[in-house]
Amino acid sequence: MDIRAYSKLFLTYLILVLLQIMVFNNINISALGITPLFYILFILVIPYEVPGWLQLIFAFILGYTIDIFVDTPGLNAASTVFMAFLRPHILRFISPRDGYENGTHPYLMEMGMSWFLNYSIPLVFAHHATYFMLDSFGFDHFFRTFMKIILTGIATEILIILSQYISYRKK
Repeated sequence: MDIRAYSKLFLTYLILVLLQIMVFNNINISALGITPLFYILFILVIPYEVPGWLQLIFAFILGYTIDIFVDTPGLNAASTVFMAFLRPHILRFISPRDGYENGTHPYLMEMGMSWFLNYSIPLVFAHHATYFMLDSFGFDHFFRTFMKIILTGIATEILIILSQYISYRKK
């Protein structure tokens, strides 16, 4: 990866953090307090060529930045690092027979809907399960926590898919 790719990744980071802090944190759906965690799109769109250790560092910085603005010490950082840890395993599990071509990205329009759903859904729900289980820190409100995981995961996944259609540009 060259410096242009890293600068594009940094711009994506800034846009997603600002959107999460200024827009999505102010959205509250239903009595359960469903707030889409859209910022995790950053982890999903990291190019294949980025080494695993660097993905973990990016995830920690992303999560910690959100933690600072939302006042949830370590909650987002732990969840995003866990998501970034699982990402290479999911990618390996769903990889095409010949592997990933150089220059392709894990975008919906490049890889197809079926591939993207197999990629994003496990990662989104792993992130949300970690986030809400750490947030509740117990099984006292298991069904409420479970519903928050499911509903927030669905809301986040819908926004991620919509963003893929909106932001895609033909080359």
